[in-house]
Amino acid sequence: MTVSNIRLQRAYDDPTTDDGHRVLVDRVWPRGRTKEQLRLDAWARDLGPSTQLRKWFGHDPARWPQFQARYRRELAAPGQAQALDALAEQARRGPVTLVFGARDPEHNQARVIAGELERRLKTVRTTRAPRREPRGANTARNAESTGGSS
Repeated sequence: MTVSNIRLQRAYDDPTTDDGHRVLVDRVWPRGRTKEQLRLDAWARDLGPSTQLRKWFGHDPARWPQFQARYRRELAAPGQAQALDALAEQARRGPVTLVFGARDPEHNQARVIAGELERRLKTVRTTRAPRREPRGANTARNAESTGGSS
């Protein structure tokens, strides 16, 4: 799945040449996989859901809406928010593949993280710095409106 430069991939699928920056977003290492097999650039274990939330969710699709809400609250903590900002910055420069171990490709933390990253990317794209006028332009306009000269 691709959302802008953000991609999702199971840890049990082989990496591809166009994955870009590969980040494991699980708190726990995927069973039976080696570092060599995963070919990761980073392991963002602190972005994974807390053990309590992960166990409560148990990958039960019926709990998905509530899991997303609870998990977003966890991701709003300063440390996690900073890590998400860094990943969003990485995604501005090129592809970022979020690697996850869950069997269900639709109901997992990587999907929530991808949504948070996409939101950050859109926020930056639509927010522009105020337009700066050339030096002296303000002075000339003020002089015209008051009838004086600069």
